[in-house]
Amino acid sequence: MVMRVFVAGGAGVVGRRLVPQLVARGHQVTATATGAAGRDVVEQLGAEGVVMDGLDAASVGAAVAAARPDTIVHEMTAIGERQYPLVGTGAGYSSWVHVDDAASATVLAVEQRARGVFNIVDDEPAPAREWLPWLAASAGAKRPMRIPAWLVRPLAGEAAVIMMTEGRGFSNAKAKRELGWKLRYSSWRQGFREGLG
Repeated sequence: MVMRVFVAGGAGVVGRRLVPQLVARGHQVTATATGAAGRDVVEQLGAEGVVMDGLDAASVGAAVAAARPDTIVHEMTAIGERQYPLVGTGAGYSSWVHVDDAASATVLAVEQRARGVFNIVDDEPAPAREWLPWLAASAGAKRPMRIPAWLVRPLAGEAAVIMMTEGRGFSNAKAKRELGWKLRYSSWRQGFREGLG
C-alpha cells in the first residue's frame, strides 16, 4: 500500500538513508530540512522537500498540515563529530546501529504501522573499552587515552561518565521478531570497518 510519509529530518544522517528507501518502495515522501541546501538534498533523493524549523510549533504544524501524511517519522538529529576519551574502566556498554539498518527498520515499522517501542540496534552491545579503540583504529586515529572519571565529570557531565562506565546494551529481538527486520551490519565491528575503512 502506497503511503504519504512525512520525514522530519530528511536531510539528516538517518533521513538521507531513509528517504531513498521509502521512495524506492513507491511511497510519496515529504522530507524536511532546515534550509534551502538541505531541501535540495531531499529533492535529489526523490522526496518533496520542505524547509521547516523543528523547534517552532507553527512551522512544524504548517509543514505537516500541507503534507497531509498517513504517518510521520521523526529523524531530526544533531549528530556531529566528537572525540571521546576512554573514561574510567570503560565498562559501560553501548548499542550501535548502522544508519542503513536504522533506515530499513524504519521502513518496516512504517509499512506495518507498528506500534510500541523497538530497540533498533545491532546484535553486539559492547563496552567502551572494546568499541572505542576499534573505532579509533578503523578511522586511522590514535588509540583513545584513558581518563579518570573524576576528571571527565566536570568537563563532560555526569551523563557522559555514566554512559562510559555503567551503560547497558539493548536487545533488537523484538524488532527482528515483530518487524521481520534483518540487519546488513550485525556488528559495530563490521560497520566501523566498512564505514571508515
